[in-house]
Amino acid sequence: MRDPYEVLGVAKSATAAEIKKAYRGLAKKFHPDHNKSDPKAAGRFAEINSAYEIVGDEEKKAKFDRGEIGADGKPRFAGFGAGPGGFSRAGGGPGGAHFDFNFGGGRGGFDASDIFSELFGAAAKRGGGAGGAGGARQKGGDVAATANVPLETAVMGGTTRVVLPSGRTLDVKIPAGVEDGKQIRLRGQGQPGPVGAEPGDALVTVKIAPHPRFRTDGRDLRLDLPITLYEAALGATVSAPTLNGKVELSLPRGSNGGRVLRLRGKGLPAADGRPAGDLYVTLKLMAPENADPEFEALMQKWRDQKPYDPRKGF
Repeated sequence: MRDPYEVLGVAKSATAAEIKKAYRGLAKKFHPDHNKSDPKAAGRFAEINSAYEIVGDEEKKAKFDRGEIGADGKPRFAGFGAGPGGFSRAGGGPGGAHFDFNFGGGRGGFDASDIFSELFGAAAKRGGGAGGAGGARQKGGDVAATANVPLETAVMGGTTRVVLPSGRTLDVKIPAGVEDGKQIRLRGQGQPGPVGAEPGDALVTVKIAPHPRFRTDGRDLRLDLPITLYEAALGATVSAPTLNGKVELSLPRGSNGGRVLRLRGKGLPAADGRPAGDLYVTLKLMAPENADPEFEALMQKWRDQKPYDPRKGF
């Protein structure tokens, strides 16, 4: 794998903010959803994410800079010097370089398995691989992704395609009634584990896309409903949209702009043992788009003969 600094186009001395800015720019540029006609974009996107997983993490960056891990995030093991019971590299002939092993017996010798036992034992202590007998194997790392879904999918449920940091795409099932910010765990879809260990998980955060009419507030929904001046003054029954179609909404006489009416159970449907949310309707007074002379004369009459101050006490 290429040097992560080279992949992100930043210097080794770059700050965390500079690294994050470079990553965001490249991730946006090479995201598969924006490059559907470029088959190489997914690979480049995966390389960018892998690089950021190293230098975007303070601990991993420090280990990489010290040479303790490689660009793939795996530990680097130092070689062994030549000497009694060790091995040394010797110049080869036409066949190239080769290694001479000396696992001599006796008091100065040792078994080759001791080397690997020591290496993997040390890795296990760092949480990087399988330990010795009875040692616990640590699973691979988790990865994070975001599922942007329309409000209708959050309400009714469905599937959506998600791109993991590796560049791999998955069709994720979205449960009905899911809230904005809800996290879905996909087991075994994270980073590969060390030898003999299970892979990590993918943690997918649901983000509900903006809707032209409704706003989400936890399990509740909010709606701005335009009404006329005479509906507000005299009261009326008006049609209001909900997720399940239109309903008839009664406006009390003398309603002011900004008044909030509550429709119980008209928010997100019940899910995960939680009841359905409510729909909060905020009334929004609207003057006529094309006011005629008669309307303007009436407003002038009110102003002159029946003035009132709605901002009193502000």
